[in-house]
Amino acid sequence: MNQTEFTRLLAEKGVECGANQLQQFETYYQLLVEWNEKMNLTGITEREAVYEKHFFDSISLAFFVPMNRQSNLADIGSGAGFPSVPLKICFPHLSVTIVDSLSKRISFLKELVRSLELENVECIHGRAEDVARVPDYRDKFDLVTARAVARLSVLNEFCLPFVRPGGLFAAMKGADPDDEIDDAQKSLRELKGRLREVHRLQLPIELSDRHVVIIDKTDKTPSKYPRKAGTPLKQPL
Repeated sequence: MNQTEFTRLLAEKGVECGANQLQQFETYYQLLVEWNEKMNLTGITEREAVYEKHFFDSISLAFFVPMNRQSNLADIGSGAGFPSVPLKICFPHLSVTIVDSLSKRISFLKELVRSLELENVECIHGRAEDVARVPDYRDKFDLVTARAVARLSVLNEFCLPFVRPGGLFAAMKGADPDDEIDDAQKSLRELKGRLREVHRLQLPIELSDRHVVIIDKTDKTPSKYPRKAGTPLKQPL
Protein backbone atom coordinates (compact mmCIF):
# COMPACT_ATOMS: atom_id res chain seq x y z
CA MET A 1 0.00 0.00 0.00
CA ASN A 2 1.69 3.21 -1.16
CA GLN A 3 0.73 6.66 0.09
CA THR A 4 -1.61 7.30 -2.87
CA GLU A 5 -3.56 4.09 -2.17
CA PHE A 6 -3.48 4.82 1.55
CA THR A 7 -5.00 8.27 1.03
CA ARG A 8 -7.61 7.01 -1.44
CA LEU A 9 -8.72 4.07 0.71
CA LEU A 10 -9.04 6.28 3.79
CA ALA A 11 -10.98 8.92 1.82
CA GLU A 12 -13.42 6.21 0.70
CA LYS A 13 -14.14 5.64 4.40
CA GLY A 14 -14.54 9.36 5.12
CA VAL A 15 -11.09 9.90 6.69
CA GLU A 16 -9.18 12.78 5.12
CA CYS A 17 -5.39 12.80 5.14
CA GLY A 18 -3.62 16.00 4.01
CA ALA A 19 -0.02 16.64 2.95
CA ASN A 20 1.17 17.47 6.48
CA GLN A 21 -0.39 14.29 7.85
CA LEU A 22 1.16 12.18 5.09
CA GLN A 23 4.55 13.66 6.01
CA GLN A 24 3.91 12.70 9.64
CA PHE A 25 3.16 9.13 8.59
CA GLU A 26 6.36 9.01 6.54
CA THR A 27 8.40 10.32 9.51
CA TYR A 28 6.64 7.75 11.71
CA TYR A 29 7.69 4.99 9.30
CA GLN A 30 11.32 6.17 9.22
CA LEU A 31 11.56 6.36 13.03
CA LEU A 32 9.88 2.97 13.45
CA VAL A 33 12.47 1.30 11.19
CA GLU A 34 15.37 3.20 12.76
CA TRP A 35 14.42 2.33 16.34
CA ASN A 36 13.48 -1.22 15.39
CA GLU A 37 17.16 -1.90 14.74
CA LYS A 38 17.87 -1.16 18.42
CA MET A 39 14.81 -2.80 19.99
CA ASN A 40 11.95 -5.07 19.00
CA LEU A 41 9.04 -2.80 18.07
CA THR A 42 7.59 -4.70 15.12
CA GLY A 43 8.23 -7.66 12.86
CA ILE A 44 6.80 -5.64 9.95
CA THR A 45 9.26 -3.14 8.47
CA GLU A 46 8.59 -3.08 4.71
CA ARG A 47 7.06 0.32 3.89
CA GLU A 48 3.88 -0.80 2.11
CA ALA A 49 3.20 -3.44 4.77
CA VAL A 50 3.61 -0.88 7.58
CA TYR A 51 1.15 1.44 5.84
CA GLU A 52 -1.44 -1.34 5.54
CA LYS A 53 -0.93 -3.52 8.62
CA HIS A 54 -0.09 -0.80 11.12
CA PHE A 55 -1.27 2.61 9.88
CA PHE A 56 -4.44 1.70 7.94
CA ASP A 57 -5.33 -1.03 10.43
CA SER A 58 -5.05 1.42 13.34
CA ILE A 59 -7.17 4.08 11.61
CA SER A 60 -9.84 1.48 10.78
CA LEU A 61 -11.21 2.01 14.28
CA ALA A 62 -12.53 5.35 13.00
CA PHE A 63 -14.70 3.49 10.46
CA PHE A 64 -16.84 2.26 13.38
CA VAL A 65 -16.40 4.84 16.14
CA PRO A 66 -17.17 8.52 15.33
CA MET A 67 -13.87 10.12 16.35
CA ASN A 68 -15.23 13.65 16.14
CA ARG A 69 -17.43 12.82 19.13
CA GLN A 70 -14.49 11.66 21.25
CA SER A 71 -12.38 14.20 23.09
CA ASN A 72 -9.89 11.88 24.79
CA LEU A 73 -8.48 8.45 24.07
CA ALA A 74 -6.40 6.01 26.11
CA ASP A 75 -4.36 3.30 24.38
CA ILE A 76 -3.43 0.42 26.69
CA GLY A 77 -0.36 -1.67 25.82
CA SER A 78 0.31 0.49 22.81
CA GLY A 79 3.66 -1.03 21.78
CA ALA A 80 4.95 1.12 18.92
CA GLY A 81 1.97 3.50 19.14
CA PHE A 82 -0.81 1.47 17.53
CA PRO A 83 -3.62 2.39 17.19
CA SER A 84 -3.41 5.71 19.04
CA VAL A 85 -0.70 7.60 17.13
CA PRO A 86 -2.16 7.03 13.63
CA LEU A 87 -5.55 8.05 15.03
CA LYS A 88 -4.01 11.18 16.57
CA ILE A 89 -2.39 12.10 13.24
CA CYS A 90 -5.75 11.83 11.44
CA PHE A 91 -7.80 13.39 14.26
CA PRO A 92 -5.56 16.05 15.82
CA HIS A 93 -8.26 17.23 18.26
CA LEU A 94 -7.92 14.00 20.28
CA SER A 95 -6.17 14.18 23.62
CA VAL A 96 -4.24 10.89 23.83
CA THR A 97 -2.85 8.93 26.79
CA ILE A 98 -0.62 5.95 26.01
CA VAL A 99 0.16 3.33 28.66
CA ASP A 100 2.90 0.74 28.16
CA SER A 101 4.80 -1.40 30.64
CA LEU A 102 8.15 -1.32 28.80
CA SER A 103 10.26 1.78 29.39
CA LYS A 104 12.15 1.37 26.08
CA ARG A 105 8.90 1.55 24.15
CA ILE A 106 7.88 4.66 26.08
CA SER A 107 11.24 6.23 25.15
CA PHE A 108 10.48 5.53 21.48
CA LEU A 109 6.95 6.92 21.80
CA LYS A 110 8.18 10.13 23.46
CA GLU A 111 10.70 10.64 20.65
CA LEU A 112 7.95 9.91 18.10
CA VAL A 113 5.57 12.45 19.65
CA ARG A 114 8.34 15.06 19.68
CA SER A 115 9.38 14.39 16.08
CA LEU A 116 5.79 14.47 14.79
CA GLU A 117 5.10 17.65 16.82
CA LEU A 118 1.98 16.11 18.32
CA GLU A 119 0.27 18.05 21.09
CA ASN A 120 -1.76 16.67 24.00
CA VAL A 121 -0.17 13.22 23.97
CA GLU A 122 0.96 11.73 27.29
CA CYS A 123 3.13 8.59 27.38
CA ILE A 124 3.00 6.70 30.68
CA HIS A 125 5.39 3.94 31.68
CA GLY A 126 3.49 1.53 33.91
CA ARG A 127 1.27 -1.53 34.21
CA ALA A 128 -2.34 -0.93 33.23
CA GLU A 129 -3.50 -2.36 36.57
CA ASP A 130 -1.46 0.25 38.47
CA VAL A 131 -2.17 3.25 36.25
CA ALA A 132 -5.93 2.55 36.38
CA ARG A 133 -5.79 3.14 40.14
CA VAL A 134 -4.57 6.72 39.66
CA PRO A 135 -7.55 9.10 40.05
CA ASP A 136 -6.53 11.21 37.03
CA TYR A 137 -6.98 8.19 34.74
CA ARG A 138 -9.70 6.11 36.39
CA ASP A 139 -13.18 6.31 34.81
CA LYS A 140 -12.00 9.27 32.75
CA PHE A 141 -11.80 8.46 29.01
CA ASP A 142 -14.39 8.71 26.24
CA LEU A 143 -12.66 5.94 24.31
CA VAL A 144 -10.14 3.30 25.35
CA THR A 145 -8.45 0.99 22.86
CA ALA A 146 -6.16 -2.02 22.86
CA ARG A 147 -4.84 -3.77 19.77
CA ALA A 148 -3.91 -7.46 19.94
CA VAL A 149 -2.75 -7.30 23.56
CA ALA A 150 -4.53 -10.22 25.31
CA ARG A 151 -7.76 -12.20 25.40
CA LEU A 152 -10.90 -10.17 26.00
CA SER A 153 -11.48 -11.53 29.53
CA VAL A 154 -8.08 -10.06 30.46
CA LEU A 155 -8.39 -6.92 28.35
CA ASN A 156 -11.63 -5.95 30.04
CA GLU A 157 -9.82 -5.72 33.37
CA PHE A 158 -6.91 -3.83 31.80
CA CYS A 159 -9.04 -1.34 29.90
CA LEU A 160 -12.57 -0.85 31.25
CA PRO A 161 -11.34 0.86 34.47
CA PHE A 162 -10.05 3.72 32.29
CA VAL A 163 -13.40 4.27 30.51
CA ARG A 164 -15.82 6.87 31.84
CA PRO A 165 -19.40 5.71 32.43
CA GLY A 166 -21.11 6.18 29.07
CA GLY A 167 -17.80 5.82 27.23
CA LEU A 168 -16.53 3.06 24.95
CA PHE A 169 -13.88 0.36 25.00
CA ALA A 170 -12.84 -0.87 21.54
CA ALA A 171 -10.80 -4.07 21.41
CA MET A 172 -9.07 -4.51 18.04
CA LYS A 173 -8.70 -8.19 17.18
CA GLY A 174 -7.44 -10.31 14.33
CA ALA A 175 -9.24 -13.65 14.46
CA ASP A 176 -12.96 -14.07 15.04
CA PRO A 177 -13.53 -13.11 18.71
CA ASP A 178 -16.76 -15.07 19.34
CA ASP A 179 -15.10 -17.57 21.72
CA GLU A 180 -13.32 -14.76 23.57
CA ILE A 181 -16.61 -12.90 23.97
CA ASP A 182 -18.25 -16.02 25.42
CA ASP A 183 -15.35 -16.40 27.88
CA ALA A 184 -15.52 -12.72 28.82
CA GLN A 185 -19.10 -12.60 30.09
CA LYS A 186 -18.13 -12.61 33.79
CA SER A 187 -15.50 -9.90 33.29
CA LEU A 188 -18.04 -7.73 31.46
CA ARG A 189 -20.52 -8.04 34.33
CA GLU A 190 -17.90 -7.39 37.01
CA LEU A 191 -16.32 -4.41 35.24
CA LYS A 192 -19.59 -2.72 34.19
CA GLY A 193 -19.18 -3.44 30.49
CA ARG A 194 -21.89 -4.33 27.99
CA LEU A 195 -21.18 -5.67 24.51
CA ARG A 196 -22.55 -3.25 21.93
CA GLU A 197 -21.43 -4.75 18.61
CA VAL A 198 -18.68 -6.56 16.74
CA HIS A 199 -17.47 -5.20 13.39
CA ARG A 200 -15.58 -7.24 10.82
CA LEU A 201 -13.37 -5.93 8.05
CA GLN A 202 -10.59 -7.14 5.78
CA LEU A 203 -7.37 -5.30 5.14
CA PRO A 204 -7.71 -3.99 1.58
CA ILE A 205 -4.66 -5.61 -0.02
CA GLU A 206 -3.60 -8.52 2.16
CA LEU A 207 -7.29 -9.35 2.85
CA SER A 208 -6.58 -10.66 6.36
CA ASP A 209 -9.52 -10.49 8.76
CA ARG A 210 -9.86 -7.89 11.47
CA HIS A 211 -12.54 -7.51 14.14
CA VAL A 212 -13.42 -4.56 16.34
CA VAL A 213 -15.31 -5.37 19.55
CA ILE A 214 -17.19 -2.34 20.89
CA ILE A 215 -18.14 -2.37 24.59
CA ASP A 216 -20.18 0.24 26.47
CA LYS A 217 -19.16 1.23 30.01
CA THR A 218 -22.38 1.30 32.02
CA ASP A 219 -21.18 2.48 35.45
CA LYS A 220 -18.11 3.39 37.51
CA THR A 221 -15.45 0.73 38.06
CA PRO A 222 -16.01 -1.23 41.31
CA SER A 223 -13.30 -0.40 43.85
CA LYS A 224 -11.82 -3.93 43.87
CA TYR A 225 -10.80 -3.67 40.21
CA PRO A 226 -8.38 -3.89 38.63
CA ARG A 227 -6.69 -6.48 40.79
CA LYS A 228 -2.97 -6.18 41.49
CA ALA A 229 -0.53 -6.20 38.57
CA GLY A 230 -0.11 -9.65 37.02
CA THR A 231 -3.27 -11.17 38.48
CA PRO A 232 -5.60 -10.58 35.50
CA LEU A 233 -3.27 -12.50 33.19
CA LYS A 234 -2.72 -15.36 35.65
CA GLN A 235 -6.33 -15.57 36.83
CA PRO A 236 -8.71 -14.07 34.25
CA LEU A 237 -12.19 -13.31 35.53
